[in-house]
Amino acid sequence: MAKITGIGGVFLKCKGDRAALAAWYQQHLGMPLEDFGGAILRWPDDKAEDRGLTVWHLAGKDSQWFSPSESAFMINYRVDNLDELLTQLRAAGVAVVAGPESHENGKFAWIMDPDGNKVELWEPMRWDEKNKGA
Repeated sequence: MAKITGIGGVFLKCKGDRAALAAWYQQHLGMPLEDFGGAILRWPDDKAEDRGLTVWHLAGKDSQWFSPSESAFMINYRVDNLDELLTQLRAAGVAVVAGPESHENGKFAWIMDPDGNKVELWEPMRWDEKNKGA
């Protein structure tokens, strides 16, 4: 049987200036923009212990997980050093909505992009109860 093998792309419909939003992602999250205005993220660039994975999940219709965003989606970006990235973001005036939080599978924090989309940042770690509160 044919099956899904990974996430092939993430596509956002911009509410405003597409180039300005792309530049925000490049400046604040290090998104490596290509000439076509998008990015190509490759797994070999990810040095986390889990060797790269993407989680897919459906939230219930009454979920507040994406709040305060009104979008019907949220993207989780893997990051290599969450604490350092949060320091950079705060220094640049980007508000952290929540986090950082430590869980069994890593550290998480949430920000909002200029279009009002909630963005989840994840520093992955191997699943271990000892990661909680780290």
